[in-house]
Amino acid sequence: MILRRYMIREVATTTALVLGFLVVMLLGGRLIRYFGMAAEGGLDVGVLFALIGYNLPYFLELIFPLSFFIGLMLVFGRLYADHEMAVFNASGISRGRVARLLMPLVVIVFFAQSAITIWGKPWGVAKATNIWQEQSALEVFDLITPKKFISSGDYHLYVGDVGKNREYLKDVIVIQMASNQKIDAAAFGDISRQDTKTAAKAEAAVQQIPTKLLSEKDSIIFAKSATQVASDDGVVRLDLHQGRRYEVDATSKKYSQVGFERYRISLSASKTDDLKSMKIEGWSTPELLANLNKNISNPSDSQIHAELGYRLSLPWLIIIAVMLAPSLAQVRPRQGRWLKLIPAIFIFVVNVLIIISLKESIAKGKMGGWAYPAVLAVLFLIALYINYHERTMTRLRLGRRIRT
Repeated sequence: MILRRYMIREVATTTALVLGFLVVMLLGGRLIRYFGMAAEGGLDVGVLFALIGYNLPYFLELIFPLSFFIGLMLVFGRLYADHEMAVFNASGISRGRVARLLMPLVVIVFFAQSAITIWGKPWGVAKATNIWQEQSALEVFDLITPKKFISSGDYHLYVGDVGKNREYLKDVIVIQMASNQKIDAAAFGDISRQDTKTAAKAEAAVQQIPTKLLSEKDSIIFAKSATQVASDDGVVRLDLHQGRRYEVDATSKKYSQVGFERYRISLSASKTDDLKSMKIEGWSTPELLANLNKNISNPSDSQIHAELGYRLSLPWLIIIAVMLAPSLAQVRPRQGRWLKLIPAIFIFVVNVLIIISLKESIAKGKMGGWAYPAVLAVLFLIALYINYHERTMTRLRLGRRIRT
């Protein structure tokens, strides 16, 4: 009982320390990226830490098993390096029995990993996707900068001035493109200085647009002012007032025009997306099961099989870690407990990469869903071989000596 408590406490503490270190390393880079986006005005500071929290299960999905394996390696390596395992063996306690003392902790870690992969990651991905959709809708209007082009879908918007509290926009130029191209704001330096109060000036501005920035179906809208229209569906709509709309031919520069008192445009797509508009990683497990089809030849069905099998396979890495660590951590006297840590981590990472590559192969339709249990069975057999190979060979050598 004392030994079990000691082992569970040591492994749990070491795993928590390694996990905290890896989380800080991985999330640190993502946090710096988000801070940069917030500084440039592309992300609301208020949702920054919410995004980090929602992305946490995404990182834990892979680093949690790795942290647990490293924790096992460090604890068992210390037992071997300090000759404690030799004392256990002399007392009739094998390393397999020492590993079985960790079964309560292994069960907890197994279910924790299952919760992360089956529920936590899809929930986090879905929440993060919703935040990005909301931010993409907000940045179209709330993050408009005077005398600078911003893009939203097929629209490119230029604003001469922004009214108080962003209640309205002044001197608005909207370019609607057939394909989502990037606008070089410097190319419109002359246009931005045009007086759009009269149709003649607007027509002169149209003639100055570089041909390379236009396609056959592109159109240009000039308006004196614009106001945002209230919407509950996540679509940003603008009402343009007192302006003209031009359809320009890219080759001849000929155009047609129409004047208007009010013209409404939608700058972003609705954030109410159907199931297939979100990445499959954001689908909940019940949704995957509900959309599961046995016709694996269908590409969408292949992706569902790949994602579902991936979620159900990752928790078994915890069992593989317990099978590998006691044998891989074994060191000879004076070798030091760190000697086999890096090779052991490499072996465990190979197991993880095999499952990840399996997901990609099944998603592309190259393999069926049967590949997950087959590959897991092979990985378990390899772990058993590594765990019992040395003991089996030792018994065989002793048997030969006794016979001779």
